[in-house]
Amino acid sequence: MTHYKCIAIDTSKAVFTLHGLDQQDRPVLRINLRRAQMIPFFAKLPRTKIAMEACGSAHHWGRELSTLGHEVCLIPPQYVKPYVKRGKNDRNDAEAICEASGRPGMHFVPVKSVSQQAENMVLKVRESLVGQRTQLTNALRGHAAEFGVITGKGLANIGPLLTTIEQAACIPSEARDMAALLGRQITDLDTKIKEIDAKLTAMHKAHEVSQRLATIPGVGPITALTLALAVNPEAFESGRHFAAWAGLTPTEHSTGGKQRMGGISRAGNERLRVLLVTGATSVIKAAMKPGSRQMTDWLQALLQRKPRKLVAVALANKMARMAWAIMSRGEVYRRPGTPVGAAAR
Repeated sequence: MTHYKCIAIDTSKAVFTLHGLDQQDRPVLRINLRRAQMIPFFAKLPRTKIAMEACGSAHHWGRELSTLGHEVCLIPPQYVKPYVKRGKNDRNDAEAICEASGRPGMHFVPVKSVSQQAENMVLKVRESLVGQRTQLTNALRGHAAEFGVITGKGLANIGPLLTTIEQAACIPSEARDMAALLGRQITDLDTKIKEIDAKLTAMHKAHEVSQRLATIPGVGPITALTLALAVNPEAFESGRHFAAWAGLTPTEHSTGGKQRMGGISRAGNERLRVLLVTGATSVIKAAMKPGSRQMTDWLQALLQRKPRKLVAVALANKMARMAWAIMSRGEVYRRPGTPVGAAAR
């Protein structure tokens, strides 16, 4: 029986492409397996390093193959791309995964448990429903504008808009019926989102890490729960590394000894980055009010020198580093000047 040094898998829905190396790093395995053939094939092999690109289904296969005794390594797709040779296909992708997995210093993604993926699914479903509700409200406002009925943004304006459309004699009955249909869909989605919000609130209250993260100004239950469920602080060396993973640090285009910094990289978890920037924006808005306790010397100095949107990103970066420190050290947020060991109020 061949003892493979590493087997890389390019996953898909039905056909999986395998690329295996022997102990001398020679390619000795290039085959395609159907979904039903995966477990029987790997069950016959001794303990082997198996590499895959990190995605939702990769975590499932990671758990299944780990149960068989194999060492599973999940690699972020952006780290695999530089190793893909000219002419992209499944075999070249599998070879690139195998090559990337053997590089010194390569970062891997921990395999998520079933409960972790289930809890994250609640957040993702809520995000999908919120997106659908936004799409429908924009469609309703757009159709209303076609008949000269204009309203502002926000859910609070949808009810009055529907009433106006219903009472407008100049709008044909077909258009009024379609507007009412969109209104019922929006109401139904709003009800479902509120049900999920209640579930998330209960999850937040039962999650000790989420409770501690919520002590950070600008971090609410949704953001705190997203951080607690999506982030493993042990995977990052420092808060700065976590902020870079979240895409909140500037991209660098330096050459010839000259440092050139660009906009933020927008890498990592997009939803988490949006939540942090939104929370930072709310902190800045509250800090601008007279007598606010949110206005620190650092924030005030930055607002005097930079545009507010840029300050929001900088504050989100700082919030991300705070979150990493709280998760990794088991502490709560302390206001500037608060003695170490004092509880947040």
